[in-house]
Amino acid sequence: MTIDETHDPARRSWVRSAQNHRDFPLQNLPLGIFLPPSGGAPRGGIAIGDQVLDLAETRLPGSAADLAELCAGRDLNALLALGADARRSLRHAVFRLLAEGENGPSIAVLHPQVSCRMRMPATVGDYTDFYAGIHHARNVGKQFRPDAPLLLNYRHIPIGYHGRASTLGVGGEVYRPSGQTMPPGSQSPVFGPTAALDYEVELGFWVGPGNRQGSPVPIGRAGEHLAGMSLLNDWSARDIQRWEYQPLGPFLAKSFATTLSPWIVTMEALAPFRCAQPPRPAEDPAPLPYLSDPDDLKSGSFALSIETFFQSADMRRRDQPGIRLASVGMEALYWTPAQLLAHHTSNGCALRPGDLLGSGTISGQTTESYGSLLELTQDGRAPIKLPDGTALGYLRDGDTIELRAQASAKGFVSIGFGACRATVQQDMSNLDD
Repeated sequence: MTIDETHDPARRSWVRSAQNHRDFPLQNLPLGIFLPPSGGAPRGGIAIGDQVLDLAETRLPGSAADLAELCAGRDLNALLALGADARRSLRHAVFRLLAEGENGPSIAVLHPQVSCRMRMPATVGDYTDFYAGIHHARNVGKQFRPDAPLLLNYRHIPIGYHGRASTLGVGGEVYRPSGQTMPPGSQSPVFGPTAALDYEVELGFWVGPGNRQGSPVPIGRAGEHLAGMSLLNDWSARDIQRWEYQPLGPFLAKSFATTLSPWIVTMEALAPFRCAQPPRPAEDPAPLPYLSDPDDLKSGSFALSIETFFQSADMRRRDQPGIRLASVGMEALYWTPAQLLAHHTSNGCALRPGDLLGSGTISGQTTESYGSLLELTQDGRAPIKLPDGTALGYLRDGDTIELRAQASAKGFVSIGFGACRATVQQDMSNLDD
C-alpha cells in the first residue's frame, strides 16, 4: 500500500471538528451508508470529524463523480467490486475537497453524524467467522477441552465457520436468544433464554473484488481482494454453545446477532499502520506454501488496539460512564487477513464484493487483554465487581457493550473506526406479537 499526500500529518481540514478527532481526521475518510436527517433513501457517505459528507449531493470532479454515483444506493458493493484504484481515486478527490485551502465549503454537503442513522455499509452475501486469535483459542480450549485446549490442526490451518449474514447489523439492540442447554447434573436438555450471553472482540475484513468459483486467490495477491476493516462483536450464548457445538461447531449460539461498527476504514487509510506479523514460536510449524508470503510476513498485520467498554442500565440511569474491561492489539492474531482470504478461496470457493470475514476473538496473554467474558470471568466463576457493587458474570438485559479501536504509528495521524455498540434487550419470548 502506498503512502501519499492523504497521509500527510501536516494537512488539515476546513471541517473544524476533524482537527484532532479521535476517529475521523482528514487522513481517515471511511466509507459508510447513512440516512440523512431530512429523510430520504439510504446513500453513501464519508465520515469527517463529527460530520458525514453526502456523496450523493456533493459535486466531485471528473471520474470521482462517477465513483460517488456508485455509492448513491443502499450499499457500497459496486464501489467495492472495482478494487483499490477506484477507492484511491475517490479518496484523493474527497481529500482535496475537504482539505484546508480548497473550495470545498462551497460545494460539500455535510450532515451532523449525531443526526444521521447508519446502515450496513454493504449487502453481505456471505459471512465467515474465523478463529485466528490463538490466546483466545487456548483459553477457551482449557474450559471446553481441558486435556487438549489447542487442537493439533490449529497451528497449521485457519479455522473458521460460515456465519449468518441475515443477522449482521451496525448497532442498536441485541435480543437475548433462546435455545437448548444442558443444565449441570441433568440428563435431559431444556429450552429457554440463554443465561450466559457474551461478547467477542473481533475485526471484520471486507471483501472488495471477488474471485471466480474454481479460481483460488494466491496469498501474494490476497491483499488486492481486501477493501477495508470494521470492528465486529460476535455475540455468543455460551450455555447454548456448550451443548450444541459438537460435532459440527457453532450454530444457534452464534447466529442470532453480530454487531459491526458502521464505517469501512479502507486499506488505503490503513497503509501507514501496516506492520510485521509477530514471529511464531520456534517450535510452531511454518505455514504451508499456499499460506506463506514474504511481503505478508513483513507487513500483513496492522498496528491497532481495540478497547472494550461496559455500561449497565443502572449506570446509564445515573449518568455514569462505561468502564473499560480490556484492551488488546491486533498482534494477538495468529493469522493475517491475507492468509484468511487465501485459505478461504484455496478450495475454489468464490468470494463476492461485500462479503465479510471475521477475525475470531482477539485476546492477549493477560487478563487485561481478554476479548470475552468467558475468559475475563472464567465462565462466570470469577465475576467482575462493578462500581455499583454488583457483580458481572455474563451480560444482563440492559447492559451495553462498546468496542473502539485506534490505529497509530510514529509520524502519522492516528485514526479510529467509530463505535461498535449494542445493548442487550429481553429475550424474544417476552415480546408482543
